[in-house]
Amino acid sequence: MNTSLTLGAGLGLKADHYEAAFDCAAKGVWFEVHPENYMIDGGPRLAWLETIGSRHPLSLHGVSLSLAADCPPDLEHLQRLKALADRVQPALVSEHLAWSTWRGQYHPDLLPFPRTEHALQRIADNIQRTQDVLQRRIAVENPSHYVQLEGHAFSETEFLAELSARTGCGLLLDINNVFLSAHNMGYDANAYVDGFPGDAIMEIHLAGHSTDPGGAGLLIDSHDAPVAEPVWTLYQRLIQRVGPRPTLIERDDHIPAFGELLLERDRAQTLLEGLSCNRL
Repeated sequence: MNTSLTLGAGLGLKADHYEAAFDCAAKGVWFEVHPENYMIDGGPRLAWLETIGSRHPLSLHGVSLSLAADCPPDLEHLQRLKALADRVQPALVSEHLAWSTWRGQYHPDLLPFPRTEHALQRIADNIQRTQDVLQRRIAVENPSHYVQLEGHAFSETEFLAELSARTGCGLLLDINNVFLSAHNMGYDANAYVDGFPGDAIMEIHLAGHSTDPGGAGLLIDSHDAPVAEPVWTLYQRLIQRVGPRPTLIERDDHIPAFGELLLERDRAQTLLEGLSCNRL
């Protein structure tokens, strides 16, 4: 399925919004969840997900495969993820370019790593294992950055492009991650977006951020505020180059009413539809 032709702008699905999400009749709308919250055999939460999936496309956005770890993804976890994907038939499946496990322990952070040839091969192997088990193409998301790491042999866009070339995976471009990382690390967000491998983009994320309360001047990928205007500007710059792609509004804290989130989602949808009309 060419998701760029069937999905417009979507929202992260929250438990308080299940009924409103089911009833939503907005054109092109879809809903994304963290699969870790639904990898169970039954119960009301899974039943609601299946109910919403009967009316709207779904996306599974994982946070715990730890693709950049020094070991393969946990096979039991992958099998449970496959069972969920087979059950709800998502339009998209994605994960983060990060590591979050150490010696069998899961940690709450999606941590960066030096982009070396060794890391590239290891992560490519982990992506391929994941796709082989799921029997699906996944999208891999660019990380957010807060500290400088030494030892990089690739730029991030080069690294992601090579991962896609070696494994056939798609890419998920989080525009908010680009904006805050460029601020935190001191590089040009426009240049990053312009150099991102557009043909591989399966999904785009937009989110809000906050400022480090400790006074360090860092921007934090907190997903607790509306999408900032500079992020919208970067988004428009990207889709004017690569064309319409499924776009998600992420909100994970200070969650407003469904209608307020829908207004943000509608802004993205309007941009996508305007671009589609201009390209006809």
